[in-house]
Amino acid sequence: MKPLLPALFLGVSLSTATVTPSVAYPVDCAILLCLAGGWPASAECAHARAVFIRRITPWPIEPPLQIWNCPMRVSFRGELRPIERLFDIALRGEPVPLVSVPETPFAFQLVQDRADVDISDPAFDFVRSIRVFEITYQQRRSSDGDCNRWGSVYMGSYGEQGDYSRRRSSISAVPEASDFGIPASCGNYWHRSVFVEWRDYEGTYGHEEVHY
Repeated sequence: MKPLLPALFLGVSLSTATVTPSVAYPVDCAILLCLAGGWPASAECAHARAVFIRRITPWPIEPPLQIWNCPMRVSFRGELRPIERLFDIALRGEPVPLVSVPETPFAFQLVQDRADVDISDPAFDFVRSIRVFEITYQQRRSSDGDCNRWGSVYMGSYGEQGDYSRRRSSISAVPEASDFGIPASCGNYWHRSVFVEWRDYEGTYGHEEVHY
């Protein structure tokens, strides 16, 4: 897998010289490739990252990576691994249809809200590393001196096959990299943001926070 990655990201860079993001390949394929490589510098990856962040910018909040929109089995060219299929899509630099797929024993099957191939391999742990936190918190001191606090946190995460789920979480689960921090004293404090964190294929940590 590691020897293949430099070529993958070179392919993303090369594709920008000849095609535009709108006609290259589904943006979620670009997000998948660029996220794995730590968002390398290229027009395609800049566009992919912008879409990734825009999706968590309220409202509504969407899964930042929608892997079910990246058809890794859309063109069968031998027994390719999922990452190699992404490489194939990236280098072809041509539109990838989501329907009207050639008849093969391995034809692409539309799958609702999950990857259309098995991504349980540890090579795809970078997908499962993505976590989205929707944070709302406020505190103020009442006229009688009581400290009134209220907070709500929801966390979105990815399952083994890239399926996205959202559930209630806790204030204590908010990552330290977030700007959120409860003051030591009970002064007036208000925080609303969406925080997303991830690790690339090599395990390097990254994050972004959108305030509103």
